[in-house]
Order: sequence, then structure tokens, then C-alpha cells
Amino acid sequence: MKDPQIKKLILAEKKRQKQVVNLIASENYVSNDVLEALGSELTNKYAEGYPGKRYYGGNEITDKIERLAIERALKLFKLKPDEWHVNVQPLSGSPANLAVYTGVVPPGGKIMGMSLDHGGHLTHGHKVSATGKFWSQVPYGIDSVTETLNYDQLLEQAVNEKPAILVAGFTAYPRIIDWAKLREIASAAGALLMVDMSHLSGLVAGGAYPSPFPYADIVTTTTHKTLRGPRSAMIFAKKDSRELDKKIDKAVFPGLQGGPHINQIAAVAVALREADAPAFRRYAAQIVKNVQTLAGELKSRGWRIISGGTDSHLILVDTWMSGLVNEAGAGGVPGKLASELLEKEGIIVNKNAIPFDSRPPADPSGIRLGSAAETTRGAKEKDMKKIAARIDVILKKAPKKH
Repeated sequence: MKDPQIKKLILAEKKRQKQVVNLIASENYVSNDVLEALGSELTNKYAEGYPGKRYYGGNEITDKIERLAIERALKLFKLKPDEWHVNVQPLSGSPANLAVYTGVVPPGGKIMGMSLDHGGHLTHGHKVSATGKFWSQVPYGIDSVTETLNYDQLLEQAVNEKPAILVAGFTAYPRIIDWAKLREIASAAGALLMVDMSHLSGLVAGGAYPSPFPYADIVTTTTHKTLRGPRSAMIFAKKDSRELDKKIDKAVFPGLQGGPHINQIAAVAVALREADAPAFRRYAAQIVKNVQTLAGELKSRGWRIISGGTDSHLILVDTWMSGLVNEAGAGGVPGKLASELLEKEGIIVNKNAIPFDSRPPADPSGIRLGSAAETTRGAKEKDMKKIAARIDVILKKAPKKH
């Protein structure tokens, strides 16, 4: 590279990534093959439109690449091409969710999605997101006692509100989701069931988490979390008389995007091939083993784990009200301070609100930890025990709660 400043910064980031323990639940490490596709000459090509229906010439090869990505996506999740359609053009997860609503939810219609502070995502209808400005969110949460979904309450709320779409799949909910019950709830309310499996897609692909496809009408996912691909997204839609697939395709292009990033789509195709292998299934299983070990070790040291544990790749840790006794006196640690203290010691996490949080979003009561990235680097249960011990020591030395 002839740009010394950027080269220096890239090398610095590469060094940083190698030196830290990465527990960011939404991050992972891609293969060299994925990086090669991202940095290829495909970056140069404009391919506005869909395969066979481009608005520019010279797209014979890009058509093959996009079709291959589509084929691999359907194969990986064991979907029949005559029953499911997938759009691989969304640039990331938020635009993918926006495209779904644009295509199938009337302007001002109701999106029933989990509230942000209970583990939902901004694009599930939160008021600060475009999805909460153009549509109306009906927020739902978790049970205050079990800290898990209460499906009976959810059914009652959905039937009363009658949303156009029920959104499931969350960013900070660690437990198994009962897709069958959500299907029943959506049907009872006359709503579409959309699953945002961005955090779960690698686990679903690897057989470590139940698949939502037998129950959902629409499934969205990013590709850079547990699926271990580039920063991109996909939208799956059932093929039937409702024409959800066609409506969503039109929302993606020309509704929200112009030319797709073919280099990105090629990198997704590479990642999908990598995920369709026995080694990836072992990897997905190890992700869950690792995070459950991390949860158990922290819990045994007095840290409160939201819902008591995890069935996925992440945990929420209540660092504020865990009732710990540290060197500075009794009390916990605010999430922001916990994140900062851990980062100083080379452990990267993100501050995170916990359900029914009394603290502000900028400085919440907890942290979110994920195991996917460290599992990619070869971590096993014994390594997670050591990481938990380090976290415990660092946070127990924190200044007294104020």
C-alpha cells in the first residue's frame, strides 16, 4: 500500500486484534479467503439490479457470483428453492430490516418488537430508529421474575394490538426462543412472523440452536457475527401467494439501494461455503460450551447472570447490583466503568442495559459477553475459566459503587 498513514493504522488495528481477548458478542474473525474476496477486483463492478436483470453491461460474472451466494444460502439452512427466496444484496442488518418493513408493512403500521432495554434491536421499531419514525412500535419485554419471555403475556398483547408484523430474534437475549409458540402468537394476531437471527445464524447453521425457518414468514440475518462472514446481510422470505419475496426485493432495489456490493456478496458466498462443513458444526457447538462455561464461572464468583445462564453465544452480566464486596467496599460496578476497566487489561466487552435497568443507556448496569470470536481463535472451556477469573479480579478492584 502506498498510503503510509492508512497502512500504519491498519497494521495497528491488526496488532490490537491479536493482543486482546475479544468478547464482543457481535464480532468475529473472518478467514483469509473472505478477506481476499472483499478486496478483489469485484469492488470495481457496478451491478445495479438483479441477476439477469441488470441496468449495466458486463455483469455475466457478477450474475454467477450472486446466484452462487443465493444457492449456498438456501443449501446451508436446508431450504427448498421452490419454497424460500433469499436476497443477498442488503448492505448490513439495519438496511435489511428496513427493507422488510418497507416491503410488507403499511406506512404507520404496527411493528411488535422487543424493547431495546430488554434485549431488542434499534431496528425492531425503536423510536430513535427510522423503523420507529415511519412505523409504530408495540414494544414487548421479558418477565421480571424469570427474565425470560412470557409467551402467554405476549399472546394477549399481540391479540389486543394486532400488529402487522411480529419481530423476534434479539441482540441481548441469551435463551432458546420457542419459535413454534411465536408462530402461534403471530397467527392468532393476524401478523407476519419475522425472525431477525443476526446473532444466531451461525449457531442455527451449525445445528447448535433451533432453526426458525419452519415457523417464520421472513428471516433476516447479518453475516458477520456467529456466521463468521463479512459485514453484510441476507433476507429470506417464503414463496407463496402473498408474494413477500417480490415485495421485499423491490424494497431493497430500487426502494432503498442502488448497485449491490458484489465483492461483499462474493465474500458472503465464501463464508456460506465455510459454514457448510463438519468443522463449522463443531465450532458452533464449542461456542455454546464456551459461553456456558464463562457464565458458570462468573456466577460462581458472585456475578449475577441475567436469566441465570445462556443457551446461545452470549450472556448479560449485571455488574451493578450483583451485591459483590470488592477492595473498595460493598457494591457493584457500572457497565461503562466495567467495560473501561476490562479494556485497560486487554479484555474487550460492551456495556449493555439489563432488563428493567435503573441506570441510563449511556452508563447501564451491565455488560454483554460473547464467545464466538474467541472460539474462532481456538479457545476451549479451560480458556474461558481463565478469562472469567481475570474478569472477576479486575472488576472486584473497581472503585466503590456511587
